[in-house]
Amino acid sequence: MSSEQNELIKRRLEELNEIREMGINPYPHNYEVTAKASTVINSYKDPVDDDEALKRKDNIVSVAGRIMSIRKMGKASFCHIIDDTGKIQFYIKKDEVGEKQYSLFKLLDIGDIVGVKGYAFRTKTGEISIHAIEIKILTKSIKPLPVVKEEITESGEKVIHDAFADVELRYRQRYIDLIVNENVRSTFIKRTKIIQAIKRTLEEENFLEVETPTLQTIYGGANAKPFSTHHNALDIQLYLRISNELFLKRLIVGGFERVFEFVKDFRNEGIDRTHNPEFTQVEWYQAYGDYFNSMDLFEKIVERAAISANGTTKIVYQGVEIDLKRPWKRLKMVDVIKDKTGIDVQNTALSELIDYIKSNQINFDPAIASNKGLITATLFDECCESELIQPTFVIDHPIDTTPLCKPLREYSPAQLQEMENDPEQIIFVERFEPYINGWELGNSYTELNDPVLQRRLLEQQVERGRGGEEETHPLDEDFINAIEIGMPPTTGAGLGVDRLVMLLTDSHSIRDVILFPLMKPIIKP
Repeated sequence: MSSEQNELIKRRLEELNEIREMGINPYPHNYEVTAKASTVINSYKDPVDDDEALKRKDNIVSVAGRIMSIRKMGKASFCHIIDDTGKIQFYIKKDEVGEKQYSLFKLLDIGDIVGVKGYAFRTKTGEISIHAIEIKILTKSIKPLPVVKEEITESGEKVIHDAFADVELRYRQRYIDLIVNENVRSTFIKRTKIIQAIKRTLEEENFLEVETPTLQTIYGGANAKPFSTHHNALDIQLYLRISNELFLKRLIVGGFERVFEFVKDFRNEGIDRTHNPEFTQVEWYQAYGDYFNSMDLFEKIVERAAISANGTTKIVYQGVEIDLKRPWKRLKMVDVIKDKTGIDVQNTALSELIDYIKSNQINFDPAIASNKGLITATLFDECCESELIQPTFVIDHPIDTTPLCKPLREYSPAQLQEMENDPEQIIFVERFEPYINGWELGNSYTELNDPVLQRRLLEQQVERGRGGEEETHPLDEDFINAIEIGMPPTTGAGLGVDRLVMLLTDSHSIRDVILFPLMKPIIKP
Protein backbone atom coordinates (compact mmCIF):
# COMPACT_ATOMS: atom_id res chain seq x y z
CA MET A 1 0.00 0.00 0.00
CA SER A 2 1.41 3.41 -0.98
CA SER A 3 2.07 6.21 1.52
CA GLU A 4 -0.64 8.25 -0.25
CA GLN A 5 -3.21 5.48 0.38
CA ASN A 6 -2.10 5.25 4.00
CA GLU A 7 -2.70 8.98 4.39
CA LEU A 8 -6.18 8.69 2.86
CA ILE A 9 -7.07 5.85 5.21
CA LYS A 10 -5.71 7.80 8.16
CA ARG A 11 -7.83 10.83 7.20
CA ARG A 12 -10.96 8.71 6.81
CA LEU A 13 -10.41 7.16 10.25
CA GLU A 14 -10.15 10.66 11.67
CA GLU A 15 -13.43 11.58 9.93
CA LEU A 16 -15.01 8.47 11.38
CA ASN A 17 -14.04 9.57 14.89
CA GLU A 18 -15.40 13.08 14.26
CA ILE A 19 -18.75 11.62 13.14
CA ARG A 20 -18.94 9.55 16.32
CA GLU A 21 -18.03 12.58 18.42
CA MET A 22 -21.02 14.36 16.84
CA GLY A 23 -23.21 11.66 18.41
CA ILE A 24 -23.95 10.06 15.03
CA ASN A 25 -23.71 6.30 14.47
CA PRO A 26 -21.76 5.84 11.17
CA TYR A 27 -23.03 2.25 10.86
CA PRO A 28 -26.78 2.26 11.66
CA HIS A 29 -28.84 -0.93 11.53
CA ASN A 30 -31.25 -0.01 8.74
CA TYR A 31 -32.70 2.70 6.51
CA GLU A 32 -36.15 2.92 4.97
CA VAL A 33 -35.77 3.24 1.19
CA THR A 34 -38.94 4.40 -0.58
CA ALA A 35 -37.61 4.91 -4.13
CA LYS A 36 -34.83 3.83 -6.47
CA ALA A 37 -32.64 6.19 -8.50
CA SER A 38 -34.09 5.05 -11.82
CA THR A 39 -37.67 5.37 -10.53
CA VAL A 40 -37.13 8.98 -9.47
CA ILE A 41 -35.56 9.88 -12.81
CA ASN A 42 -38.02 8.01 -15.03
CA SER A 43 -41.15 9.19 -13.24
CA TYR A 44 -40.21 12.86 -13.00
CA LYS A 45 -42.33 15.42 -14.88
CA ASP A 46 -41.56 19.13 -15.03
CA PRO A 47 -44.14 21.25 -13.13
CA VAL A 48 -46.39 23.47 -15.21
CA ASP A 49 -46.31 26.35 -12.71
CA ASP A 50 -44.92 27.48 -9.34
CA ASP A 51 -47.94 26.21 -7.39
CA GLU A 52 -47.46 22.68 -8.71
CA ALA A 53 -43.73 22.86 -7.92
CA LEU A 54 -44.52 23.73 -4.30
CA LYS A 55 -47.02 20.87 -4.07
CA ARG A 56 -44.36 18.48 -5.35
CA LYS A 57 -42.28 19.18 -2.27
CA ASP A 58 -44.82 17.19 -0.32
CA ASN A 59 -44.01 14.20 -2.49
CA ILE A 60 -40.94 13.17 -0.51
CA VAL A 61 -38.74 10.16 -1.39
CA SER A 62 -35.91 8.43 0.43
CA VAL A 63 -33.11 6.93 -1.63
CA ALA A 64 -29.89 5.22 -0.57
CA GLY A 65 -26.64 4.50 -2.34
CA ARG A 66 -22.89 4.84 -2.54
CA ILE A 67 -21.29 8.23 -3.18
CA MET A 68 -19.53 8.20 -6.57
CA SER A 69 -18.72 11.90 -6.95
CA ILE A 70 -18.90 14.86 -4.64
CA ARG A 71 -18.58 18.64 -5.07
CA LYS A 72 -18.25 20.29 -1.68
CA MET A 73 -18.77 24.03 -1.87
CA GLY A 74 -19.60 26.70 0.70
CA LYS A 75 -23.20 26.49 1.89
CA ALA A 76 -24.52 24.29 -0.95
CA SER A 77 -23.05 21.18 -2.56
CA PHE A 78 -23.78 18.47 -5.14
CA CYS A 79 -23.20 14.75 -4.91
CA HIS A 80 -23.89 11.68 -7.07
CA ILE A 81 -24.90 8.39 -5.49
CA ILE A 82 -25.47 5.02 -7.15
CA ASP A 83 -27.85 2.22 -6.22
CA ASP A 84 -28.63 -1.06 -7.99
CA THR A 85 -30.70 0.75 -10.64
CA GLY A 86 -28.34 3.57 -11.56
CA LYS A 87 -26.97 6.95 -10.59
CA ILE A 88 -28.73 10.08 -9.32
CA GLN A 89 -27.54 13.47 -8.14
CA PHE A 90 -28.64 15.19 -4.95
CA TYR A 91 -28.34 18.82 -3.93
CA ILE A 92 -27.78 19.75 -0.31
CA LYS A 93 -28.00 23.22 1.21
CA LYS A 94 -26.83 24.13 4.70
CA ASP A 95 -29.78 26.43 5.41
CA GLU A 96 -32.27 23.64 4.68
CA VAL A 97 -30.69 20.62 6.40
CA GLY A 98 -29.17 22.48 9.33
CA GLU A 99 -25.68 22.95 10.74
CA LYS A 100 -25.23 19.41 12.10
CA GLN A 101 -26.25 17.57 8.94
CA TYR A 102 -24.22 19.85 6.71
CA SER A 103 -21.20 19.31 8.94
CA LEU A 104 -21.79 15.59 8.56
CA PHE A 105 -21.90 16.00 4.78
CA LYS A 106 -18.52 17.78 4.90
CA LEU A 107 -17.05 14.61 6.47
CA LEU A 108 -18.25 12.34 3.67
CA ASP A 109 -16.06 10.83 0.93
CA ILE A 110 -16.42 8.95 -2.32
CA GLY A 111 -17.32 5.37 -1.39
CA ASP A 112 -19.44 6.23 1.64
CA ILE A 113 -23.01 4.93 1.65
CA VAL A 114 -25.73 7.45 2.53
CA GLY A 115 -29.47 7.81 2.76
CA VAL A 116 -31.00 10.95 1.27
CA LYS A 117 -34.53 12.21 1.85
CA GLY A 118 -35.94 14.92 -0.38
CA TYR A 119 -37.96 15.81 -3.46
CA ALA A 120 -37.12 15.61 -7.16
CA PHE A 121 -36.37 18.67 -9.25
CA ARG A 122 -34.50 19.61 -12.42
CA THR A 123 -31.29 21.64 -12.08
CA LYS A 124 -30.36 24.58 -14.30
CA THR A 125 -28.21 22.22 -16.36
CA GLY A 126 -31.22 19.97 -16.93
CA GLU A 127 -30.25 17.08 -14.63
CA ILE A 128 -33.04 15.46 -12.62
CA SER A 129 -31.85 15.46 -9.02
CA ILE A 130 -33.04 15.19 -5.43
CA HIS A 131 -33.25 18.32 -3.30
CA ALA A 132 -32.16 16.98 0.10
CA ILE A 133 -34.04 17.84 3.27
CA GLU A 134 -32.26 15.16 5.30
CA ILE A 135 -29.08 13.12 4.96
CA LYS A 136 -27.90 10.12 6.98
CA ILE A 137 -24.60 8.28 6.98
CA LEU A 138 -25.23 4.54 6.54
CA THR A 139 -21.67 3.26 6.08
CA LYS A 140 -18.38 5.09 6.37
CA SER A 141 -15.87 3.68 3.89
CA ILE A 142 -12.34 3.34 5.23
CA LYS A 143 -10.47 2.38 2.07
CA PRO A 144 -10.76 4.70 -0.95
CA LEU A 145 -12.24 3.55 -4.26
CA PRO A 146 -10.41 3.97 -7.56
CA VAL A 147 -11.46 7.37 -8.90
CA VAL A 148 -13.16 6.75 -12.24
CA LYS A 149 -14.08 9.94 -14.09
CA GLU A 150 -16.72 10.27 -16.78
CA GLU A 151 -16.71 12.91 -19.50
CA ILE A 152 -19.53 13.55 -21.95
CA THR A 153 -18.15 14.90 -25.23
CA GLU A 154 -19.89 17.49 -27.41
CA SER A 155 -21.21 14.63 -29.56
CA GLY A 156 -22.81 13.04 -26.49
CA GLU A 157 -20.31 10.18 -26.24
CA LYS A 158 -19.31 8.98 -22.76
CA VAL A 159 -15.55 8.83 -22.17
CA ILE A 160 -14.10 7.05 -19.10
CA HIS A 161 -10.86 8.28 -17.52
CA ASP A 162 -8.71 6.41 -14.96
CA ALA A 163 -10.85 3.26 -15.22
CA PHE A 164 -10.39 0.36 -12.80
CA ALA A 165 -8.96 -1.70 -15.66
CA ASP A 166 -6.32 -4.06 -14.21
CA VAL A 167 -7.84 -7.39 -15.31
CA GLU A 168 -6.44 -9.57 -12.55
CA LEU A 169 -7.27 -7.05 -9.84
CA ARG A 170 -10.83 -6.72 -11.22
CA TYR A 171 -11.35 -10.50 -10.92
CA ARG A 172 -9.84 -10.65 -7.44
CA GLN A 173 -11.78 -7.64 -6.14
CA ARG A 174 -15.04 -8.04 -8.02
CA TYR A 175 -16.85 -5.95 -5.41
CA ILE A 176 -14.84 -2.90 -6.50
CA ASP A 177 -15.25 -3.85 -10.17
CA LEU A 178 -19.03 -3.87 -9.76
CA ILE A 179 -19.04 -0.52 -7.97
CA VAL A 180 -16.96 1.48 -10.44
CA ASN A 181 -17.52 -0.24 -13.80
CA GLU A 182 -21.07 0.21 -15.07
CA ASN A 183 -20.54 -2.22 -17.97
CA VAL A 184 -19.60 -4.99 -15.52
CA ARG A 185 -22.83 -4.50 -13.55
CA SER A 186 -24.72 -4.60 -16.84
CA THR A 187 -23.07 -7.90 -17.81
CA PHE A 188 -24.17 -9.64 -14.63
CA ILE A 189 -27.67 -8.19 -14.78
CA LYS A 190 -27.91 -9.66 -18.28
CA ARG A 191 -26.60 -12.98 -16.97
CA THR A 192 -29.52 -13.13 -14.55
CA LYS A 193 -31.98 -12.27 -17.33
CA ILE A 194 -30.52 -15.03 -19.52
CA ILE A 195 -30.86 -17.65 -16.77
CA GLN A 196 -34.41 -16.50 -16.01
CA ALA A 197 -35.33 -16.75 -19.72
CA ILE A 198 -33.96 -20.30 -19.93
CA LYS A 199 -35.95 -21.32 -16.85
CA ARG A 200 -39.13 -19.74 -18.17
CA THR A 201 -38.80 -21.53 -21.50
CA LEU A 202 -38.26 -24.93 -19.87
CA GLU A 203 -41.09 -24.40 -17.38
CA GLU A 204 -43.44 -23.42 -20.22
CA GLU A 205 -42.52 -26.73 -21.87
CA ASN A 206 -43.60 -28.51 -18.63
CA PHE A 207 -40.10 -29.36 -17.39
CA LEU A 208 -39.69 -29.82 -13.62
CA GLU A 209 -36.67 -28.23 -11.94
CA VAL A 210 -34.79 -30.71 -9.72
CA GLU A 211 -31.54 -31.05 -7.75
CA THR A 212 -28.89 -33.77 -7.91
CA PRO A 213 -25.71 -34.43 -5.86
CA THR A 214 -22.56 -32.34 -6.20
CA LEU A 215 -20.50 -34.89 -4.25
CA GLN A 216 -20.53 -38.26 -6.00
CA THR A 217 -18.97 -41.62 -5.22
CA ILE A 218 -18.60 -42.32 -8.96
CA TYR A 219 -18.18 -39.53 -11.48
CA GLY A 220 -19.70 -39.82 -14.95
CA GLY A 221 -21.82 -38.33 -17.69
CA ALA A 222 -18.91 -36.65 -19.49
CA ASN A 223 -15.34 -37.30 -20.53
CA ALA A 224 -13.36 -35.17 -18.11
CA LYS A 225 -10.91 -35.31 -15.22
CA PRO A 226 -12.62 -34.92 -11.83
CA PHE A 227 -11.64 -33.16 -8.64
CA SER A 228 -11.47 -35.62 -5.76
CA THR A 229 -11.83 -35.25 -2.01
CA HIS A 230 -12.14 -37.47 1.06
CA HIS A 231 -15.09 -37.83 3.42
CA ASN A 232 -13.70 -38.41 6.89
CA ALA A 233 -16.77 -39.85 8.65
CA LEU A 234 -17.47 -42.45 5.93
CA ASP A 235 -13.77 -42.86 5.06
CA ILE A 236 -14.50 -42.82 1.32
CA GLN A 237 -13.19 -40.98 -1.70
CA LEU A 238 -15.66 -38.59 -3.35
CA TYR A 239 -15.64 -36.61 -6.59
CA LEU A 240 -17.02 -33.22 -7.44
CA ARG A 241 -19.66 -33.55 -10.14
CA ILE A 242 -18.43 -33.36 -13.74
CA SER A 243 -21.99 -33.78 -15.02
CA ASN A 244 -25.46 -34.41 -13.63
CA GLU A 245 -26.54 -36.52 -16.63
CA LEU A 246 -26.65 -39.96 -15.00
CA PHE A 247 -28.72 -38.72 -12.06
CA LEU A 248 -31.23 -36.92 -14.28
CA LYS A 249 -31.66 -40.12 -16.29
CA ARG A 250 -32.40 -41.96 -13.05
CA LEU A 251 -35.26 -39.51 -12.54
CA ILE A 252 -36.59 -40.30 -16.03
CA VAL A 253 -36.54 -43.98 -15.02
CA GLY A 254 -38.39 -42.98 -11.83
CA GLY A 255 -41.25 -41.47 -13.83
CA PHE A 256 -40.39 -37.77 -13.99
CA GLU A 257 -40.84 -37.37 -17.73
CA ARG A 258 -39.35 -33.87 -18.14
CA VAL A 259 -36.65 -32.58 -15.79
CA PHE A 260 -34.00 -29.86 -15.80
CA GLU A 261 -31.30 -28.61 -13.48
CA PHE A 262 -28.92 -25.65 -13.34
CA VAL A 263 -25.68 -26.96 -11.88
CA LYS A 264 -22.12 -26.07 -11.06
CA ASP A 265 -19.90 -28.66 -12.73
CA PHE A 266 -16.25 -29.09 -11.82
CA ARG A 267 -13.57 -30.37 -14.18
CA ASN A 268 -9.92 -30.60 -13.30
CA GLU A 269 -8.70 -29.12 -16.57
CA GLY A 270 -6.79 -26.15 -17.88
CA ILE A 271 -7.90 -22.54 -17.65
CA ASP A 272 -8.24 -20.39 -20.73
CA ARG A 273 -10.62 -17.73 -22.01
CA THR A 274 -13.46 -20.23 -22.58
CA HIS A 275 -12.70 -22.73 -19.77
CA ASN A 276 -12.94 -22.38 -16.02
CA PRO A 277 -12.64 -25.39 -13.65
CA GLU A 278 -15.98 -24.43 -12.06
CA PHE A 279 -18.70 -23.55 -14.54
CA THR A 280 -22.49 -23.43 -14.89
CA GLN A 281 -24.56 -25.71 -17.08
CA VAL A 282 -28.24 -26.37 -17.53
CA GLU A 283 -29.24 -29.89 -18.55
CA TRP A 284 -32.71 -31.13 -19.44
CA TYR A 285 -34.13 -34.58 -20.23
CA GLN A 286 -37.35 -35.39 -22.04
CA ALA A 287 -38.96 -38.81 -22.12
CA TYR A 288 -40.33 -40.01 -25.46
CA GLY A 289 -38.26 -37.52 -27.45
CA ASP A 290 -35.15 -37.74 -29.64
CA TYR A 291 -32.27 -35.44 -30.56
CA PHE A 292 -34.44 -33.63 -33.11
CA ASN A 293 -36.69 -32.53 -30.25
CA SER A 294 -33.65 -31.33 -28.32
CA MET A 295 -32.40 -29.35 -31.34
CA ASP A 296 -35.74 -27.57 -31.60
CA LEU A 297 -35.78 -26.74 -27.90
CA PHE A 298 -32.10 -25.76 -27.79
CA GLU A 299 -32.41 -23.13 -30.51
CA LYS A 300 -35.65 -21.85 -28.97
CA ILE A 301 -33.95 -21.43 -25.58
CA VAL A 302 -30.98 -19.53 -27.04
CA GLU A 303 -33.18 -17.32 -29.20
CA ARG A 304 -35.39 -16.34 -26.26
CA ALA A 305 -32.37 -15.76 -24.00
CA ALA A 306 -30.90 -13.40 -26.60
CA ILE A 307 -34.13 -11.43 -26.85
CA SER A 308 -34.41 -11.26 -23.05
CA ALA A 309 -30.85 -9.92 -22.70
CA ASN A 310 -30.63 -7.64 -25.73
CA GLY A 311 -34.07 -7.31 -27.27
CA THR A 312 -32.92 -8.95 -30.52
CA THR A 313 -31.51 -12.19 -31.90
CA LYS A 314 -28.73 -10.30 -33.69
CA ILE A 315 -25.52 -9.84 -31.76
CA VAL A 316 -22.01 -8.60 -32.45
CA TYR A 317 -19.34 -10.67 -30.73
CA GLN A 318 -15.86 -9.16 -30.78
CA GLY A 319 -16.68 -7.42 -34.04
CA VAL A 320 -18.37 -10.42 -35.73
CA GLU A 321 -22.08 -10.26 -36.55
CA ILE A 322 -24.08 -13.36 -35.56
CA ASP A 323 -27.79 -14.02 -35.88
CA LEU A 324 -29.28 -16.50 -33.39
CA LYS A 325 -32.71 -16.60 -35.01
CA ARG A 326 -34.24 -20.02 -35.60
CA PRO A 327 -33.89 -22.33 -37.49
CA TRP A 328 -30.15 -23.10 -37.33
CA LYS A 329 -28.10 -25.07 -39.85
CA ARG A 330 -27.82 -28.83 -39.25
CA LEU A 331 -24.72 -30.52 -40.68
CA LYS A 332 -23.30 -34.03 -40.30
CA MET A 333 -19.82 -34.18 -38.79
CA VAL A 334 -18.43 -36.12 -41.78
CA ASP A 335 -19.81 -33.51 -44.19
CA VAL A 336 -18.21 -30.66 -42.23
CA ILE A 337 -14.85 -32.50 -42.28
CA LYS A 338 -15.10 -33.14 -46.02
CA ASP A 339 -16.00 -29.51 -46.70
CA LYS A 340 -13.07 -28.16 -44.67
CA THR A 341 -10.37 -30.75 -45.47
CA GLY A 342 -11.54 -32.59 -48.59
CA ILE A 343 -11.34 -35.91 -46.71
CA ASP A 344 -14.15 -38.46 -46.91
CA VAL A 345 -13.41 -40.15 -43.58
CA GLN A 346 -15.79 -43.07 -44.15
CA ASN A 347 -13.97 -44.09 -47.31
CA THR A 348 -10.46 -43.25 -46.16
CA ALA A 349 -8.27 -45.82 -44.41
CA LEU A 350 -7.34 -45.20 -40.79
CA SER A 351 -3.64 -45.22 -41.70
CA GLU A 352 -4.23 -42.44 -44.25
CA LEU A 353 -6.07 -40.36 -41.66
CA ILE A 354 -3.11 -40.76 -39.27
CA ASP A 355 -0.71 -39.73 -42.06
CA TYR A 356 -2.83 -36.64 -42.78
CA ILE A 357 -2.85 -35.68 -39.10
CA LYS A 358 0.91 -36.09 -38.77
CA SER A 359 1.77 -34.34 -42.03
CA ASN A 360 -0.36 -31.35 -41.03
CA GLN A 361 1.07 -31.33 -37.50
CA ILE A 362 -2.37 -31.72 -35.94
CA ASN A 363 -2.28 -32.33 -32.21
CA PHE A 364 -3.70 -35.72 -31.15
CA ASP A 365 -3.46 -38.28 -28.36
CA PRO A 366 -1.33 -41.27 -29.52
CA ALA A 367 -3.52 -43.52 -27.35
CA ILE A 368 -6.38 -43.12 -29.87
CA ALA A 369 -4.31 -43.94 -32.98
CA SER A 370 -6.09 -47.28 -33.47
CA ASN A 371 -9.58 -45.81 -33.12
CA LYS A 372 -10.98 -44.41 -36.35
CA GLY A 373 -13.97 -42.82 -34.64
CA LEU A 374 -11.83 -40.82 -32.21
CA ILE A 375 -9.43 -39.85 -34.98
CA THR A 376 -12.43 -38.55 -36.94
CA ALA A 377 -13.55 -36.52 -33.93
CA THR A 378 -10.01 -35.14 -33.59
CA LEU A 379 -10.01 -34.05 -37.24
CA PHE A 380 -13.26 -32.20 -36.64
CA ASP A 381 -12.06 -30.59 -33.41
CA GLU A 382 -8.76 -29.40 -34.84
CA CYS A 383 -9.74 -28.48 -38.39
CA CYS A 384 -13.40 -27.47 -38.36
CA GLU A 385 -14.67 -26.12 -35.03
CA SER A 386 -13.20 -22.64 -35.37
CA GLU A 387 -14.88 -22.14 -38.77
CA LEU A 388 -18.43 -22.58 -37.44
CA ILE A 389 -19.35 -18.97 -36.69
CA GLN A 390 -23.09 -18.80 -37.34
CA PRO A 391 -25.29 -21.12 -35.23
CA THR A 392 -24.86 -24.69 -36.47
CA PHE A 393 -25.84 -28.09 -35.11
CA VAL A 394 -23.11 -30.61 -35.91
CA ILE A 395 -24.93 -33.95 -35.83
CA ASP A 396 -24.12 -37.68 -35.99
CA HIS A 397 -20.85 -38.21 -34.10
CA PRO A 398 -18.73 -41.39 -33.84
CA ILE A 399 -19.97 -43.77 -31.15
CA ASP A 400 -16.47 -43.77 -29.64
CA THR A 401 -16.99 -40.18 -28.42
CA THR A 402 -19.71 -41.24 -25.96
CA PRO A 403 -21.05 -44.50 -24.52
CA LEU A 404 -24.40 -42.91 -23.62
CA CYS A 405 -26.00 -42.33 -27.02
CA LYS A 406 -28.11 -44.40 -29.43
CA PRO A 407 -26.64 -45.44 -32.80
CA LEU A 408 -28.33 -43.96 -35.86
CA ARG A 409 -31.77 -45.47 -36.35
CA GLU A 410 -30.88 -46.48 -39.91
CA TYR A 411 -28.55 -49.26 -38.68
CA SER A 412 -29.94 -52.78 -38.42
CA PRO A 413 -28.71 -55.06 -35.61
CA ALA A 414 -26.80 -57.11 -38.17
CA GLN A 415 -25.09 -54.01 -39.56
CA LEU A 416 -24.03 -52.87 -36.12
CA GLN A 417 -22.52 -56.25 -35.30
CA GLU A 418 -20.61 -56.29 -38.59
CA MET A 419 -19.35 -52.75 -38.15
CA GLU A 420 -18.23 -53.36 -34.55
CA ASN A 421 -15.85 -56.03 -35.80
CA ASP A 422 -14.33 -53.84 -38.53
CA PRO A 423 -11.81 -51.22 -37.30
CA GLU A 424 -12.16 -49.34 -40.61
CA GLN A 425 -15.88 -48.77 -40.04
CA ILE A 426 -17.29 -45.90 -37.98
CA ILE A 427 -20.57 -46.30 -36.14
CA PHE A 428 -22.35 -42.95 -35.79
CA VAL A 429 -24.75 -41.99 -33.03
CA GLU A 430 -27.64 -39.56 -32.71
CA ARG A 431 -25.65 -36.85 -31.02
CA PHE A 432 -25.37 -33.15 -31.77
CA GLU A 433 -23.18 -30.32 -30.60
CA PRO A 434 -24.28 -26.72 -31.23
CA TYR A 435 -21.54 -24.36 -32.42
CA ILE A 436 -21.53 -20.56 -32.40
CA ASN A 437 -18.48 -18.36 -32.96
CA GLY A 438 -16.35 -21.51 -33.28
CA TRP A 439 -17.32 -22.65 -29.77
CA GLU A 440 -19.11 -25.77 -28.68
CA LEU A 441 -22.05 -24.42 -26.70
CA GLY A 442 -23.56 -27.71 -25.53
CA ASN A 443 -24.18 -31.38 -26.15
CA SER A 444 -27.19 -33.61 -26.75
CA TYR A 445 -28.14 -37.22 -27.49
CA THR A 446 -30.95 -39.51 -28.32
CA GLU A 447 -30.21 -41.34 -25.08
CA LEU A 448 -29.17 -44.98 -25.08
CA ASN A 449 -31.68 -47.09 -23.14
CA ASP A 450 -30.61 -50.58 -24.25
CA PRO A 451 -29.06 -51.93 -21.01
CA VAL A 452 -27.03 -54.68 -22.73
CA LEU A 453 -25.43 -52.28 -25.22
CA GLN A 454 -25.06 -49.62 -22.52
CA ARG A 455 -23.05 -51.97 -20.30
CA ARG A 456 -20.85 -53.08 -23.18
CA LEU A 457 -20.04 -49.52 -24.27
CA LEU A 458 -19.26 -48.37 -20.73
CA GLU A 459 -17.02 -51.41 -20.22
CA GLN A 460 -15.22 -50.60 -23.48
CA GLN A 461 -14.61 -47.05 -22.29
CA VAL A 462 -13.18 -48.36 -19.01
CA GLU A 463 -10.80 -50.52 -21.04
CA ARG A 464 -9.78 -47.53 -23.15
CA GLY A 465 -9.00 -45.67 -19.95
CA ARG A 466 -6.77 -48.51 -18.84
CA GLY A 467 -5.10 -48.25 -22.23
CA GLY A 468 -4.01 -44.68 -21.61
CA GLU A 469 -6.92 -42.40 -22.51
CA GLU A 470 -7.12 -39.73 -19.84
CA GLU A 471 -10.72 -38.49 -20.08
CA THR A 472 -12.85 -41.59 -19.64
CA HIS A 473 -15.20 -42.27 -16.76
CA PRO A 474 -15.68 -45.41 -14.62
CA LEU A 475 -18.54 -47.87 -14.81
CA ASP A 476 -21.50 -46.85 -12.64
CA GLU A 477 -23.26 -50.10 -11.70
CA ASP A 478 -26.22 -48.34 -10.11
CA PHE A 479 -26.81 -46.38 -13.32
CA ILE A 480 -26.78 -49.64 -15.30
CA ASN A 481 -29.24 -51.05 -12.78
CA ALA A 482 -31.54 -48.08 -13.42
CA ILE A 483 -31.39 -48.66 -17.20
CA GLU A 484 -32.15 -52.35 -16.59
CA ILE A 485 -35.27 -51.32 -14.66
CA GLY A 486 -36.27 -49.59 -17.89
CA MET A 487 -35.83 -46.06 -19.25
CA PRO A 488 -38.28 -44.87 -21.92
CA PRO A 489 -37.01 -43.41 -25.19
CA THR A 490 -35.39 -40.17 -24.04
CA THR A 491 -33.46 -37.17 -25.28
CA GLY A 492 -31.23 -34.99 -23.15
CA ALA A 493 -29.24 -31.83 -23.70
CA GLY A 494 -26.75 -29.66 -21.86
CA LEU A 495 -26.06 -25.97 -22.47
CA GLY A 496 -22.99 -24.10 -21.25
CA VAL A 497 -24.47 -21.07 -19.52
CA ASP A 498 -21.18 -19.18 -19.13
CA ARG A 499 -20.33 -19.38 -22.83
CA LEU A 500 -23.84 -18.30 -23.79
CA VAL A 501 -23.52 -15.29 -21.48
CA MET A 502 -20.15 -14.47 -23.06
CA LEU A 503 -21.78 -14.37 -26.49
CA LEU A 504 -24.78 -12.32 -25.43
CA THR A 505 -22.70 -9.75 -23.51
CA ASP A 506 -19.75 -9.53 -25.94
CA SER A 507 -17.37 -10.65 -23.16
CA HIS A 508 -13.87 -11.69 -24.18
CA SER A 509 -13.19 -14.14 -21.35
CA ILE A 510 -15.27 -16.60 -19.34
CA ARG A 511 -13.90 -14.86 -16.25
CA ASP A 512 -15.76 -11.73 -17.32
CA VAL A 513 -19.10 -13.53 -16.82
CA ILE A 514 -18.29 -15.43 -13.60
CA LEU A 515 -18.63 -13.21 -10.56
CA PHE A 516 -15.80 -14.85 -8.65
CA PRO A 517 -13.57 -16.85 -11.03
CA LEU A 518 -10.90 -19.16 -9.65
CA MET A 519 -7.66 -17.26 -9.06
CA LYS A 520 -4.30 -18.48 -7.84
CA PRO A 521 -3.72 -17.10 -4.33
CA ILE A 522 -1.26 -14.25 -3.97
CA ILE A 523 1.71 -15.43 -1.93
CA LYS A 524 2.96 -12.50 0.10
CA PRO A 525 6.67 -12.37 0.99
